[in-house]
Amino acid sequence: MNLSPNLREPDQIIAFLISFVVAITIHEVMHAWTAYKLGDSTARDLGRITLNPMMHFDPIGFFGMVMISIGFPFIGWGKPVPVSPSRFTHSFARHRNRGMALVAFAGPLSNVAQALIAAIPIQLAIRGHIELSGQTAMMVETFMLVNVLLASFNMIPVPPLDGHKILMGILPDFWRPVLAPLEQYGFMILLLLFFVGGQLGGSLVNGIMVPVRQLIFDAVYFGI
Repeated sequence: MNLSPNLREPDQIIAFLISFVVAITIHEVMHAWTAYKLGDSTARDLGRITLNPMMHFDPIGFFGMVMISIGFPFIGWGKPVPVSPSRFTHSFARHRNRGMALVAFAGPLSNVAQALIAAIPIQLAIRGHIELSGQTAMMVETFMLVNVLLASFNMIPVPPLDGHKILMGILPDFWRPVLAPLEQYGFMILLLLFFVGGQLGGSLVNGIMVPVRQLIFDAVYFGI
């Protein structure tokens, strides 16, 4: 999600890595919890409604978090939450794609909420109500930044990202078979954009991420 190399100091690396682990853990928990509230207990039965990071640990995704934390362009993720739309019982989710869209949206929404919470001490410090030490300020700002990046990145409408499931939930039925083949090639498209696309790939990804990220930053800074 960091598309330009920017090698960091050890304390920054630790702050980024801790922020990723916390933010992605809550992100995955909200997917699982929302699916459960809609009637699907698949994730709950597997112990995924927990703040224990190990239950959401994906070794390759965690390696990506480490690389991003160091400052390399990479992609990181948590262990995907299994969802069985056929088990949805809530009236809102009787249309399976709509239920999946809500489950998907819960993840990025949780990251926006975390960013807003992190923004509170930052705003209080800016207004002179509290003092934040250098390390504390760096940790809080990093946590907010990581959550903003996760929220905006996950809204890219390419599978397996949440944005694709949200898009499939709001589009007319006509478009679903047209876009269905993306399910098979979506992850490859992401990899090509990040690692092969060079300046073009980076421009395309940033073109999608930046407006969403700016909207979230505006909400974070001016919403409290």
